Amino acid sequence: MFHISSLRRYLGDNLAHTHIALEDIDLQPDSSYEEGPIAIPDHSERKLRSKIVPLVRVQWRHHNAEESTWEREDEMRERYPELFLPGIL
Repeated sequence: MFHISSLRRYLGDNLAHTHIALEDIDLQPDSSYEEGPIAIPDHSERKLRSKIVPLVRVQWRHHNAEESTWEREDEMRERYPELFLPGIL
């Protein structure tokens, strides 16, 4: 819980990056759209207690580069094998 006086207005770095044109999104009749990866710009490894987990940074369609996320490489290879073709990663 927090007091309302602690709230501050959000001022983004560049408001143009947060705007997505509706024409660029293929909306379904239920107002949803399919999200998918477009690129894997980076990869890393995370060390847990007894194993090392390979991770990839995923840039998603309809999102800017700052909104990319780290995902497990094995899960991404299973769901999106086309991203891992030779010369792509």
